[in-house]
Amino acid sequence: MITITNLKKAFGKNEVLKGLDLDIESPGKITAVLGPNGSGKTTLIKSLLGMVLPDEGEIRVLGKPVGKQWQYRSQINYLPQIARFPENLTVAELIGMIRDIRGEGADADTLISHFSLEPYLDKRLANLSGGTRQKVNLTLALMYDSPLVILDEPTSGLDPVAMLQLRNLIRKEKAAGKMILITTHIMSFVEEMADEVVFLLEGKIYFRGTLQSLKETYGSSSVEEAIAGLLQKNTPTIEPSNHRAVRSFRPQVIVSNHP
Repeated sequence: MITITNLKKAFGKNEVLKGLDLDIESPGKITAVLGPNGSGKTTLIKSLLGMVLPDEGEIRVLGKPVGKQWQYRSQINYLPQIARFPENLTVAELIGMIRDIRGEGADADTLISHFSLEPYLDKRLANLSGGTRQKVNLTLALMYDSPLVILDEPTSGLDPVAMLQLRNLIRKEKAAGKMILITTHIMSFVEEMADEVVFLLEGKIYFRGTLQSLKETYGSSSVEEAIAGLLQKNTPTIEPSNHRAVRSFRPQVIVSNHP
């Protein structure tokens, strides 16, 4: 369903993606795209969405090349890490605006009920807490029935109850045969939800496989320990300019106690 061949992207002298090759073909699976800050995750996702134009390479979504196309985006549900909308809009107005843009077929009511958003529909976005905003963003991202779902840090700001609701929603999407890509720094969430891991470092794929094979490769009992082992093994090959990015990722992997 997604085929990426020799994908390259540089911003000035900063080469972010270095000939990346990746095939994700099995529907009904959850793939976690992981990596430290600056590894190329965001550029990869934005390239898939057509928000970044690669310098070289080809991306195919649903069997068709995406270069200079836009129609394929209607087949993608996307949750950005940071979603910005006009602060004076109410939740109901925002949902209505997205419906007007994307067209018919939205099922927002089920998600509104799922996240208990009814009391907030007439409230302006500026008056919402971070957790409530994330519930609204998840509603916007999942209210259409699209075969490809991309969730960038979906757990951000969620309380334990909302986290449980999110897990159930993702499992429901998976059971419906959706292809799901998730980026997150919460390794417990990866361990519970993901079927496979793609780990990026310096614009290249350093590991691709199941969670079990990741743990076996690095002799670890958890994904956290395996990722730490992967980073430690490859740290000597990292340019000095990127040391800070790796250090910023490692504590988030090891220390996380998110429910």
